[in-house]
Amino acid sequence: MWGNPDYRIFLGVQTLSALGDSFSYVAIPLLVLHSTGSVVQMGLVTALTGVASILTGLFAGVIVDRADRRRLLMLADWARCLLFALIPLVWIFAEPIWLVYAVVPAAGVFMMLFRVAYVTVVPAIVGPGQITRANGHLFGTYAAASAGGPALAGFVASVFGPAAALGIDSATFACSAIGILFMKISSARRDSARSEAERAGVRDEFLAGVRFLWAHPVLRPLTVLLSLLTFLTYGLTDLVIFLVREYLGHPDSTVGFVLSAGTLGSCLASFAVARVRERLGFGVSWIGAFVLCGTAVLGLGLSHSVLVVGALAAVMLFCTSIAGTCSMSLRQEVTPGHLLGRVTAAFWTTHSALGPLGAGAVTAAAAGFGVTATCLGIGVSVVCIALTGMLTGIGRSHPHRPATRDA
Repeated sequence: MWGNPDYRIFLGVQTLSALGDSFSYVAIPLLVLHSTGSVVQMGLVTALTGVASILTGLFAGVIVDRADRRRLLMLADWARCLLFALIPLVWIFAEPIWLVYAVVPAAGVFMMLFRVAYVTVVPAIVGPGQITRANGHLFGTYAAASAGGPALAGFVASVFGPAAALGIDSATFACSAIGILFMKISSARRDSARSEAERAGVRDEFLAGVRFLWAHPVLRPLTVLLSLLTFLTYGLTDLVIFLVREYLGHPDSTVGFVLSAGTLGSCLASFAVARVRERLGFGVSWIGAFVLCGTAVLGLGLSHSVLVVGALAAVMLFCTSIAGTCSMSLRQEVTPGHLLGRVTAAFWTTHSALGPLGAGAVTAAAAGFGVTATCLGIGVSVVCIALTGMLTGIGRSHPHRPATRDA
């Protein structure tokens, strides 16, 4: 893979973009919190972004499977560059919170388009046997860039304001778009015997991805369980920020350091995921990761130390990175290339559908019942849902065979 120039360029520009993403990761919740002082409104912005992404997912797969994927990636990057540049420019003269409610969900539309195209690009630039390792590298460099990013974003936000941090994210999207211009991405070959559903229009093309998911013995229960897990975990970042900022009384810079500590878990996961999946199999890796994640959320609710919160955030991101990399690699391995965009969009749209509702529910629960009770409820629920996977095709996958053979 390291001799592949397209892979090197893609890895490099996505690392830079990840550094920018980490600024938004911190800056957007802080911007809302500074302007409104409300954890509920933090959750509302997160929820609206999720709704925009879900609605985009209804047609994102169709667009990705039809369009030139390199141009689509560039379009998504330039659009987010311009959108996020609006906030710091307007904030020079005024601080209209409505602009955040308009810009951030709009950016979520292009984020979904980029994410679906991103998944289809990886198999197009590396060999079939390199997909899990390539995903591990991409997650690892993303985590490495994100490790220092939140701390730096917290510093920028505390000195210059959260809007300035969003300006940095805007610049990284421009750099990513320019880098992608120099890549060559092979187009997925369409089967000459496409089904009538694929010819019939957007609705039936989207349903082609849904039907593939539903017919697959591992992807079907994976999608259902992830829908429930997403409902519970979608608002966890807002919860951690609220815990550190309001309950423990620390400044914005400390919020950045805590989130940076969390990304170290993702970095460690990138080195471990290929070996974990090879030794334990897909089922044990995925279920075990979420059981450990739920346990960490339980500990988060009982913690009164910012150091412990940072360590538990690292454990949570380690687990979700292991599970996410395994899940994405499995979809890339078992899905035909001409369907991969639609299957990815259907998967994300379906399992993310409850996310916005969950973000609102979690932040409302934190405001009404407190962070401790909310974390305890989420932690127990995550563990129970993950263990349910043992009764499905996920848990019955053989630990000593590749996941594609189990599928």
